[in-house]
Amino acid sequence: MNVLFIVCDANRSDHLGCYGNQILKTPNLDKLADEGIRFTNCFCTNPICMPNRATMITGLYPNVHGVRSNGINLREDIPTIIKTLQKRGWHTAAMGKIHHQFWMAPFKLKYKSAESLVSWVENTGKDPVRNNFPLPYYGYEEVEVISGNGSVCAGHYTEWLEERAPDIAEDMKKRVKNYDNLFSLFCKEIPEEFYNTTWVKERTLAFLERYARGDYGNKPFYLHCSFPDPHYPLYPPKRFQDMYNPEDIPLPTNFDDITNLYNHEYLGQHLKKPPFKKAFIRESTEDEVRKITALTYASIGYVDACIGQILASLDNLGYADNTIVIYTSDHGDLMGDHGLLFKGPCPFNGVLQLPMIWKVPGLIKPGSVSDSLVSSIDYPKTILNLLKIPEHHHPPDMQGFDMTPILKNSNERIRDYCLIENDEEIGPLISRLRHLITENYKLTIYEGMENFGDIYDRKKDPEELHNLWYDKDFKEKRFELVNKLLQENLKAQSKYPKRIAGT
Repeated sequence: MNVLFIVCDANRSDHLGCYGNQILKTPNLDKLADEGIRFTNCFCTNPICMPNRATMITGLYPNVHGVRSNGINLREDIPTIIKTLQKRGWHTAAMGKIHHQFWMAPFKLKYKSAESLVSWVENTGKDPVRNNFPLPYYGYEEVEVISGNGSVCAGHYTEWLEERAPDIAEDMKKRVKNYDNLFSLFCKEIPEEFYNTTWVKERTLAFLERYARGDYGNKPFYLHCSFPDPHYPLYPPKRFQDMYNPEDIPLPTNFDDITNLYNHEYLGQHLKKPPFKKAFIRESTEDEVRKITALTYASIGYVDACIGQILASLDNLGYADNTIVIYTSDHGDLMGDHGLLFKGPCPFNGVLQLPMIWKVPGLIKPGSVSDSLVSSIDYPKTILNLLKIPEHHHPPDMQGFDMTPILKNSNERIRDYCLIENDEEIGPLISRLRHLITENYKLTIYEGMENFGDIYDRKKDPEELHNLWYDKDFKEKRFELVNKLLQENLKAQSKYPKRIAGT
Protein backbone atom coordinates (compact mmCIF):
# COMPACT_ATOMS: atom_id res chain seq x y z
CA MET A 1 0.00 0.00 0.00
CA ASN A 2 0.94 3.66 -0.38
CA VAL A 3 1.14 6.01 2.62
CA LEU A 4 0.13 9.67 2.75
CA PHE A 5 1.25 11.11 6.08
CA ILE A 6 -0.16 14.60 6.68
CA VAL A 7 1.10 16.65 9.60
CA CYS A 8 0.42 20.21 10.76
CA ASP A 9 2.46 22.35 13.13
CA ALA A 10 0.89 23.16 16.53
CA ASN A 11 -2.62 21.88 15.82
CA ARG A 12 -4.37 21.29 19.17
CA SER A 13 -6.53 18.20 19.39
CA ASP A 14 -9.67 20.27 20.02
CA HIS A 15 -9.04 22.52 17.01
CA LEU A 16 -10.92 20.37 14.51
CA GLY A 17 -14.62 20.06 13.90
CA CYS A 18 -14.58 16.28 14.31
CA TYR A 19 -13.07 16.74 17.79
CA GLY A 20 -16.08 18.74 18.92
CA ASN A 21 -15.11 22.30 18.01
CA GLN A 22 -18.39 24.11 17.35
CA ILE A 23 -16.89 27.15 15.60
CA LEU A 24 -14.04 25.89 13.42
CA LYS A 25 -15.10 24.37 10.09
CA THR A 26 -12.94 21.46 8.90
CA PRO A 27 -15.20 19.46 6.56
CA ASN A 28 -12.42 17.54 4.83
CA LEU A 29 -10.69 16.28 7.97
CA ASP A 30 -14.13 15.55 9.42
CA LYS A 31 -14.84 13.41 6.36
CA LEU A 32 -11.49 11.63 6.78
CA ALA A 33 -12.49 10.82 10.36
CA ASP A 34 -15.87 9.52 9.10
CA GLU A 35 -14.02 7.18 6.75
CA GLY A 36 -11.47 6.00 9.31
CA ILE A 37 -10.73 6.15 13.02
CA ARG A 38 -10.26 9.16 15.27
CA PHE A 39 -8.14 8.93 18.44
CA THR A 40 -9.23 10.99 21.44
CA ASN A 41 -6.32 10.09 23.72
CA CYS A 42 -3.23 10.60 21.58
CA PHE A 43 -0.18 12.33 23.11
CA CYS A 44 3.20 13.49 21.86
CA THR A 45 6.48 12.14 23.23
CA ASN A 46 7.79 15.69 23.50
CA PRO A 47 5.74 18.92 23.09
CA ILE A 48 8.38 20.61 20.90
CA CYS A 49 8.74 20.43 17.09
CA MET A 50 12.10 18.79 16.44
CA PRO A 51 12.09 16.12 19.17
CA ASN A 52 8.63 14.79 18.35
CA ARG A 53 9.19 14.90 14.60
CA ALA A 54 12.35 12.85 15.09
CA THR A 55 10.38 10.35 17.18
CA MET A 56 7.82 9.94 14.39
CA ILE A 57 10.43 8.56 11.99
CA THR A 58 12.69 6.70 14.45
CA GLY A 59 10.24 5.17 16.94
CA LEU A 60 12.59 6.29 19.75
CA TYR A 61 12.20 8.57 22.73
CA PRO A 62 14.08 11.88 22.45
CA ASN A 63 16.70 10.84 24.99
CA VAL A 64 17.55 7.93 22.69
CA HIS A 65 17.52 9.57 19.24
CA GLY A 66 19.28 12.57 20.78
CA VAL A 67 17.02 15.43 19.66
CA ARG A 68 16.03 16.41 23.19
CA SER A 69 15.16 19.99 22.27
CA ASN A 70 14.95 22.24 19.24
CA GLY A 71 18.34 23.21 17.82
CA ILE A 72 19.80 19.67 17.84
CA ASN A 73 20.19 17.97 14.45
CA LEU A 74 18.91 14.43 14.15
CA ARG A 75 21.95 12.25 13.46
CA GLU A 76 22.14 11.47 9.76
CA ASP A 77 23.27 7.88 10.41
CA ILE A 78 20.32 7.03 12.66
CA PRO A 79 17.94 4.31 11.37
CA THR A 80 14.52 5.63 10.34
CA ILE A 81 11.38 4.01 8.99
CA ILE A 82 11.86 6.15 5.86
CA LYS A 83 15.21 4.45 5.21
CA THR A 84 13.59 1.08 5.83
CA LEU A 85 10.82 1.74 3.30
CA GLN A 86 13.27 3.09 0.74
CA LYS A 87 15.32 -0.11 1.01
CA ARG A 88 12.18 -2.28 0.82
CA GLY A 89 10.97 -0.76 -2.45
CA TRP A 90 8.91 2.33 -1.63
CA HIS A 91 9.53 5.67 -3.30
CA THR A 92 9.91 8.11 -0.40
CA ALA A 93 9.18 11.82 -0.71
CA ALA A 94 8.69 14.80 1.60
CA MET A 95 6.84 18.00 0.73
CA GLY A 96 6.81 20.87 3.22
CA LYS A 97 8.12 21.22 6.75
CA ILE A 98 10.52 18.47 7.89
CA HIS A 99 12.51 20.09 10.74
CA HIS A 100 15.06 17.38 11.39
CA GLN A 101 17.84 19.98 11.37
CA PHE A 102 18.04 23.40 13.00
CA TRP A 103 16.62 26.61 11.50
CA MET A 104 18.34 29.34 13.50
CA ALA A 105 21.98 30.41 13.65
CA PRO A 106 24.29 27.79 15.22
CA PHE A 107 26.53 28.61 18.17
CA LYS A 108 29.59 27.73 16.05
CA LEU A 109 30.03 28.07 12.30
CA LYS A 110 31.22 24.46 11.99
CA TYR A 111 27.63 23.26 12.59
CA LYS A 112 25.65 22.99 9.36
CA SER A 113 21.97 22.51 8.61
CA ALA A 114 20.20 21.68 5.37
CA GLU A 115 17.15 23.54 6.75
CA SER A 116 18.87 26.70 8.01
CA LEU A 117 16.74 29.74 7.18
CA VAL A 118 19.59 32.13 6.37
CA SER A 119 21.49 29.59 4.28
CA TRP A 120 18.56 29.46 1.87
CA VAL A 121 18.11 33.20 1.44
CA GLU A 122 21.69 34.52 1.32
CA ASN A 123 22.77 32.34 -1.62
CA THR A 124 26.38 33.50 -1.25
CA GLY A 125 27.83 30.28 -2.59
CA LYS A 126 29.64 29.59 0.70
CA ASP A 127 26.91 27.25 1.91
CA PRO A 128 26.12 24.46 -0.58
CA VAL A 129 22.63 23.69 0.75
CA ARG A 130 20.54 25.72 -1.67
CA ASN A 131 22.15 24.30 -4.79
CA ASN A 132 23.10 20.94 -3.38
CA PHE A 133 20.45 19.69 -0.96
CA PRO A 134 21.68 16.41 0.59
CA LEU A 135 19.74 13.45 -0.76
CA PRO A 136 18.57 11.01 0.35
CA TYR A 137 17.51 12.99 3.43
CA TYR A 138 16.94 10.65 6.39
CA GLY A 139 15.61 8.20 3.81
CA TYR A 140 13.58 10.63 1.65
CA GLU A 141 14.69 10.23 -1.97
CA GLU A 142 12.81 13.33 -3.05
CA VAL A 143 12.49 16.50 -0.94
CA GLU A 144 10.93 19.93 -1.38
CA VAL A 145 11.42 21.57 1.98
CA ILE A 146 10.09 24.63 3.77
CA SER A 147 11.67 26.07 6.92
CA GLY A 148 9.91 28.60 9.15
CA ASN A 149 6.26 29.54 9.61
CA GLY A 150 3.77 32.12 8.39
CA SER A 151 5.47 34.75 6.25
CA VAL A 152 8.92 33.99 7.67
CA CYS A 153 9.86 30.99 5.52
CA ALA A 154 12.71 29.68 3.41
CA GLY A 155 13.74 26.50 1.63
CA HIS A 156 12.65 25.33 -1.81
CA TYR A 157 9.61 27.50 -1.17
CA THR A 158 11.92 30.53 -1.55
CA GLU A 159 12.89 29.44 -5.06
CA TRP A 160 9.22 28.93 -5.96
CA LEU A 161 8.43 32.44 -4.74
CA GLU A 162 11.34 33.94 -6.69
CA GLU A 163 9.83 32.58 -9.90
CA ARG A 164 6.24 33.63 -9.22
CA ALA A 165 6.42 36.70 -6.97
CA PRO A 166 9.94 38.23 -6.89
CA ASP A 167 8.88 41.23 -4.79
CA ILE A 168 7.33 39.00 -2.12
CA ALA A 169 10.38 36.74 -2.21
CA GLU A 170 12.76 39.64 -1.61
CA ASP A 171 10.62 40.99 1.24
CA MET A 172 10.53 37.56 2.85
CA LYS A 173 14.31 37.18 2.61
CA LYS A 174 14.69 40.40 4.61
CA ARG A 175 12.33 39.10 7.31
CA VAL A 176 14.05 35.71 7.42
CA LYS A 177 17.36 37.38 8.28
CA ASN A 178 15.73 38.94 11.35
CA TYR A 179 14.97 35.94 13.56
CA ASP A 180 12.78 38.04 15.84
CA ASN A 181 10.08 37.82 13.18
CA LEU A 182 9.75 34.10 13.93
CA PHE A 183 8.52 34.92 17.43
CA SER A 184 5.90 37.45 16.40
CA LEU A 185 2.27 36.54 16.86
CA PHE A 186 1.21 38.00 13.55
CA CYS A 187 2.98 38.54 10.26
CA LYS A 188 2.69 40.40 7.01
CA GLU A 189 -0.04 39.36 4.61
CA ILE A 190 0.90 37.15 1.67
CA PRO A 191 -1.67 36.62 -1.12
CA GLU A 192 -3.27 33.20 -0.99
CA GLU A 193 -1.70 32.03 -4.25
CA PHE A 194 1.78 32.58 -2.77
CA TYR A 195 1.15 31.45 0.81
CA ASN A 196 3.17 28.56 2.30
CA THR A 197 0.10 26.32 2.66
CA THR A 198 -0.65 26.80 -1.04
CA TRP A 199 2.91 25.78 -1.88
CA VAL A 200 2.71 22.57 0.17
CA LYS A 201 -0.59 21.67 -1.48
CA GLU A 202 0.74 22.42 -4.98
CA ARG A 203 3.92 20.38 -4.53
CA THR A 204 1.96 17.45 -3.06
CA LEU A 205 -0.49 17.48 -5.97
CA ALA A 206 2.43 17.69 -8.42
CA PHE A 207 3.98 14.60 -6.83
CA LEU A 208 0.74 12.63 -7.16
CA GLU A 209 0.46 13.64 -10.81
CA ARG A 210 4.05 12.54 -11.48
CA TYR A 211 3.32 9.26 -9.76
CA ALA A 212 0.21 8.76 -11.89
CA ARG A 213 2.29 9.34 -15.04
CA GLY A 214 4.49 6.44 -14.03
CA ASP A 215 7.59 8.49 -13.24
CA TYR A 216 8.42 6.16 -10.33
CA GLY A 217 7.70 2.88 -12.03
CA ASN A 218 5.72 0.32 -10.05
CA LYS A 219 6.95 1.39 -6.63
CA PRO A 220 4.41 2.22 -3.94
CA PHE A 221 4.96 5.63 -2.37
CA TYR A 222 5.47 7.03 1.11
CA LEU A 223 4.61 10.73 0.96
CA HIS A 224 5.23 13.12 3.86
CA CYS A 225 2.97 16.18 3.42
CA SER A 226 3.70 18.76 6.12
CA PHE A 227 2.08 22.18 6.59
CA PRO A 228 3.84 24.93 8.63
CA ASP A 229 0.47 26.32 9.79
CA PRO A 230 -1.20 26.98 12.22
CA HIS A 231 2.01 27.78 14.13
CA TYR A 232 2.58 31.48 14.70
CA PRO A 233 3.41 33.99 13.17
CA LEU A 234 -0.04 34.00 11.61
CA TYR A 235 -1.66 35.69 8.65
CA PRO A 236 -3.72 33.15 6.67
CA PRO A 237 -5.59 34.07 3.46
CA LYS A 238 -8.09 36.89 3.91
CA ARG A 239 -11.14 34.90 2.80
CA PHE A 240 -10.59 32.49 5.67
CA GLN A 241 -9.94 35.29 8.14
CA ASP A 242 -13.33 36.70 7.23
CA MET A 243 -14.96 33.48 8.45
CA TYR A 244 -13.85 33.99 12.07
CA ASN A 245 -14.55 37.18 13.99
CA PRO A 246 -12.39 37.51 17.12
CA GLU A 247 -15.38 38.98 18.96
CA ASP A 248 -17.23 35.69 18.47
CA ILE A 249 -14.44 33.55 19.93
CA PRO A 250 -15.18 32.40 23.50
CA LEU A 251 -12.33 32.42 26.00
CA PRO A 252 -11.24 29.11 27.54
CA THR A 253 -13.26 28.43 30.67
CA ASN A 254 -10.02 28.26 32.69
CA PHE A 255 -8.68 31.56 31.31
CA ASP A 256 -8.80 33.30 34.71
CA ASP A 257 -6.58 30.67 36.32
CA ILE A 258 -3.58 32.84 35.42
CA THR A 259 -3.84 34.64 38.76
CA ASN A 260 -3.26 31.35 40.59
CA LEU A 261 -0.33 30.36 38.38
CA TYR A 262 1.82 33.21 39.66
CA ASN A 263 2.00 31.16 42.86
CA HIS A 264 2.84 27.94 41.01
CA GLU A 265 6.21 26.70 42.25
CA TYR A 266 7.56 26.19 38.72
CA LEU A 267 5.50 28.36 36.36
CA GLY A 268 5.42 31.41 38.62
CA GLN A 269 9.07 32.26 38.00
CA HIS A 270 8.58 32.15 34.22
CA LEU A 271 5.42 34.23 34.29
CA LYS A 272 7.18 36.93 36.28
CA LYS A 273 10.09 36.89 33.83
CA PRO A 274 8.89 35.44 30.48
CA PRO A 275 11.69 33.46 28.78
CA PHE A 276 13.15 33.86 25.31
CA LYS A 277 11.62 37.01 23.83
CA LYS A 278 8.25 36.26 25.46
CA ALA A 279 7.80 33.42 22.93
CA PHE A 280 7.17 30.70 25.55
CA ILE A 281 4.45 30.25 28.18
CA ARG A 282 3.63 33.88 28.74
CA GLU A 283 0.52 35.62 30.07
CA SER A 284 -1.95 36.92 27.51
CA THR A 285 -4.99 39.19 27.36
CA GLU A 286 -8.58 38.52 26.37
CA ASP A 287 -8.28 40.50 23.13
CA GLU A 288 -5.01 38.83 22.16
CA VAL A 289 -6.33 35.33 22.81
CA ARG A 290 -9.46 35.99 20.77
CA LYS A 291 -7.44 37.42 17.90
CA ILE A 292 -4.85 34.66 17.74
CA THR A 293 -7.54 31.96 18.11
CA ALA A 294 -9.54 33.46 15.23
CA LEU A 295 -6.42 33.55 13.03
CA THR A 296 -5.53 30.00 14.07
CA TYR A 297 -9.00 28.83 13.06
CA ALA A 298 -8.59 30.60 9.73
CA SER A 299 -5.19 28.92 9.20
CA ILE A 300 -6.57 25.47 10.00
CA GLY A 301 -9.59 26.14 7.80
CA TYR A 302 -7.34 26.86 4.83
CA VAL A 303 -5.14 23.83 5.53
CA ASP A 304 -8.32 21.72 5.64
CA ALA A 305 -9.39 23.09 2.25
CA CYS A 306 -5.99 22.18 0.79
CA ILE A 307 -6.12 18.72 2.33
CA GLY A 308 -9.51 18.31 0.69
CA GLN A 309 -7.95 18.96 -2.73
CA ILE A 310 -5.14 16.50 -2.02
CA LEU A 311 -7.55 13.76 -0.93
CA ALA A 312 -9.76 14.45 -3.96
CA SER A 313 -6.72 14.05 -6.22
CA LEU A 314 -5.85 10.79 -4.50
CA ASP A 315 -9.36 9.58 -5.24
CA ASN A 316 -9.52 10.89 -8.81
CA LEU A 317 -6.19 9.27 -9.69
CA GLY A 318 -7.44 5.93 -8.38
CA TYR A 319 -5.24 5.57 -5.29
CA ALA A 320 -7.77 6.04 -2.49
CA ASP A 321 -8.36 2.30 -2.11
CA ASN A 322 -4.72 1.37 -1.68
CA THR A 323 -3.36 4.35 0.27
CA ILE A 324 -3.13 4.66 4.05
CA VAL A 325 -3.87 8.25 5.07
CA ILE A 326 -2.85 9.62 8.48
CA TYR A 327 -3.38 13.10 9.91
CA THR A 328 -1.71 14.41 13.08
CA SER A 329 0.34 17.26 14.53
CA ASP A 330 3.73 17.57 16.23
CA HIS A 331 2.44 19.33 19.37
CA GLY A 332 -0.34 21.58 20.59
CA ASP A 333 -0.56 25.15 21.87
CA LEU A 334 -1.89 26.74 25.05
CA MET A 335 -4.10 29.17 23.08
CA GLY A 336 -5.40 30.99 26.15
CA ASP A 337 -5.70 27.98 28.47
CA HIS A 338 -5.01 29.23 32.00
CA GLY A 339 -4.51 32.70 30.47
CA LEU A 340 -1.34 31.52 28.68
CA LEU A 341 -0.06 31.54 25.12
CA PHE A 342 2.30 29.38 23.05
CA LYS A 343 3.98 26.13 24.05
CA GLY A 344 6.84 25.46 26.44
CA PRO A 345 7.46 23.48 29.62
CA CYS A 346 4.16 23.25 31.49
CA PRO A 347 1.81 20.55 32.78
CA PHE A 348 -1.21 21.39 30.61
CA ASN A 349 -3.06 19.32 28.06
CA GLY A 350 -3.24 21.97 25.36
CA VAL A 351 0.39 21.42 24.37
CA LEU A 352 0.57 17.67 25.05
CA GLN A 353 -2.48 16.17 23.35
CA LEU A 354 -2.61 15.62 19.59
CA PRO A 355 -5.26 14.96 16.96
CA MET A 356 -4.72 11.68 15.17
CA ILE A 357 -6.86 10.25 12.38
CA TRP A 358 -6.13 7.07 10.39
CA LYS A 359 -7.75 5.74 7.25
CA VAL A 360 -6.61 2.24 6.30
CA PRO A 361 -8.67 0.81 3.42
CA GLY A 362 -10.15 -2.57 4.19
CA LEU A 363 -9.09 -2.61 7.85
CA ILE A 364 -10.94 0.10 9.80
CA LYS A 365 -14.65 0.33 10.46
CA PRO A 366 -15.57 3.77 9.07
CA GLY A 367 -16.43 6.36 11.68
CA SER A 368 -14.64 4.59 14.52
CA VAL A 369 -13.60 6.54 17.60
CA SER A 370 -11.07 5.23 20.12
CA ASP A 371 -10.33 6.58 23.57
CA SER A 372 -7.40 4.17 23.96
CA LEU A 373 -4.14 5.77 25.02
CA VAL A 374 -1.70 6.08 22.11
CA SER A 375 1.49 8.05 21.57
CA SER A 376 3.28 9.55 18.58
CA ILE A 377 6.05 7.01 19.25
CA ASP A 378 3.57 4.27 18.26
CA TYR A 379 3.25 5.55 14.69
CA PRO A 380 6.51 4.09 13.23
CA LYS A 381 6.02 0.50 14.39
CA THR A 382 2.38 0.55 13.32
CA ILE A 383 3.07 1.77 9.79
CA LEU A 384 5.81 -0.82 9.21
CA ASN A 385 3.56 -3.62 10.45
CA LEU A 386 0.65 -2.46 8.29
CA LEU A 387 2.98 -2.50 5.29
CA LYS A 388 4.03 -6.04 6.25
CA ILE A 389 7.71 -5.18 6.69
CA PRO A 390 9.32 -8.12 8.56
CA GLU A 391 10.50 -7.13 12.04
CA HIS A 392 14.13 -7.95 11.28
CA HIS A 393 14.03 -5.10 8.74
CA HIS A 394 12.67 -2.58 11.26
CA PRO A 395 14.99 0.03 12.76
CA PRO A 396 16.50 -1.60 15.86
CA ASP A 397 15.15 -1.05 19.37
CA MET A 398 12.01 0.92 18.47
CA GLN A 399 10.18 1.77 21.69
CA GLY A 400 6.58 2.28 20.59
CA PHE A 401 3.62 -0.10 20.41
CA ASP A 402 1.79 -1.46 17.38
CA MET A 403 -1.61 0.27 17.11
CA THR A 404 -3.01 -2.26 14.63
CA PRO A 405 -5.25 -3.97 17.23
CA ILE A 406 -6.97 -0.63 17.86
CA LEU A 407 -7.31 0.07 14.14
CA LYS A 408 -9.17 -3.23 13.84
CA ASN A 409 -11.21 -2.78 17.03
CA SER A 410 -11.47 0.72 18.53
CA ASN A 411 -12.08 -0.73 22.01
CA GLU A 412 -8.73 -2.49 22.21
CA ARG A 413 -6.01 -1.24 24.57
CA ILE A 414 -2.27 -1.43 23.84
CA ARG A 415 -0.82 0.68 26.69
CA ASP A 416 -1.82 1.88 30.14
CA TYR A 417 0.31 5.03 30.11
CA CYS A 418 2.01 7.57 27.87
CA LEU A 419 5.40 8.92 28.85
CA ILE A 420 6.32 12.43 27.71
CA GLU A 421 9.85 13.80 27.88
CA ASN A 422 10.39 17.56 27.78
CA ASP A 423 13.91 18.96 27.84
CA GLU A 424 13.73 22.68 27.10
CA GLU A 425 16.96 24.43 26.20
CA ILE A 426 16.44 27.75 24.48
CA GLY A 427 18.08 31.02 25.47
CA PRO A 428 18.13 31.28 29.27
CA LEU A 429 15.35 28.69 29.63
CA ILE A 430 16.87 25.38 30.77
CA SER A 431 14.26 22.95 32.09
CA ARG A 432 13.57 19.24 32.27
CA LEU A 433 10.07 17.87 32.84
CA ARG A 434 8.58 14.40 32.71
CA HIS A 435 4.87 13.66 32.29
CA LEU A 436 2.95 10.45 32.84
CA ILE A 437 -0.51 10.12 31.30
CA THR A 438 -2.79 7.33 32.47
CA GLU A 439 -6.46 6.70 31.78
CA ASN A 440 -7.48 8.75 34.81
CA TYR A 441 -4.54 10.98 35.81
CA LYS A 442 -1.74 13.15 34.50
CA LEU A 443 1.44 13.62 36.53
CA THR A 444 4.19 16.19 35.87
CA ILE A 445 7.55 16.26 37.66
CA TYR A 446 10.11 19.09 37.40
CA GLU A 447 13.87 18.65 37.61
CA GLY A 448 15.32 20.38 40.66
CA MET A 449 11.98 20.78 42.42
CA GLU A 450 11.84 18.22 45.20
CA ASN A 451 8.55 17.31 46.81
CA PHE A 452 6.51 19.10 44.17
CA GLY A 453 4.64 18.15 41.05
CA ASP A 454 1.29 18.51 39.31
CA ILE A 455 -1.37 15.81 39.34
CA TYR A 456 -4.69 16.31 37.59
CA ASP A 457 -7.71 14.03 37.52
CA ARG A 458 -8.33 13.75 33.77
CA LYS A 459 -11.96 12.66 34.18
CA LYS A 460 -13.17 14.88 37.04
CA ASP A 461 -10.99 17.93 36.32
CA PRO A 462 -10.54 18.26 32.54
CA GLU A 463 -9.85 21.99 32.90
CA GLU A 464 -6.83 21.16 35.09
CA LEU A 465 -7.62 23.57 37.88
CA HIS A 466 -7.08 21.41 40.97
CA ASN A 467 -3.58 20.09 41.60
CA LEU A 468 -3.89 16.95 43.74
CA TRP A 469 -0.22 16.83 44.71
CA TYR A 470 -0.79 18.19 48.21
CA ASP A 471 -4.18 16.53 48.76
CA LYS A 472 -3.98 14.63 52.06
CA ASP A 473 -6.31 11.91 50.81
CA PHE A 474 -4.20 11.39 47.68
CA LYS A 475 -0.84 10.45 49.17
CA GLU A 476 -1.04 6.77 48.33
CA LYS A 477 -2.12 7.42 44.75
CA ARG A 478 0.58 10.08 44.39
CA PHE A 479 3.23 7.56 45.43
CA GLU A 480 1.83 5.04 42.95
CA LEU A 481 1.95 7.56 40.09
CA VAL A 482 5.45 8.84 40.92
CA ASN A 483 6.73 5.27 41.16
CA LYS A 484 5.11 4.42 37.82
CA LEU A 485 6.72 7.46 36.22
CA LEU A 486 10.11 6.45 37.62
CA GLN A 487 9.78 2.92 36.25
CA GLU A 488 8.60 4.01 32.82
CA ASN A 489 11.27 6.69 32.59
CA LEU A 490 13.89 4.05 33.37
CA LYS A 491 12.51 1.80 30.61
CA ALA A 492 12.71 4.66 28.12
CA GLN A 493 16.34 5.55 28.78
CA SER A 494 18.95 5.02 26.09
CA LYS A 495 20.76 1.67 25.98
CA TYR A 496 23.44 2.98 23.66
CA PRO A 497 26.25 2.39 23.01
CA LYS A 498 25.68 -1.35 22.86
CA ARG A 499 27.98 -3.70 24.71
CA ILE A 500 30.57 -5.14 22.34
CA ALA A 501 32.46 -7.59 24.54
CA GLY A 502 32.00 -10.10 27.33
CA THR A 503 33.57 -9.98 30.77
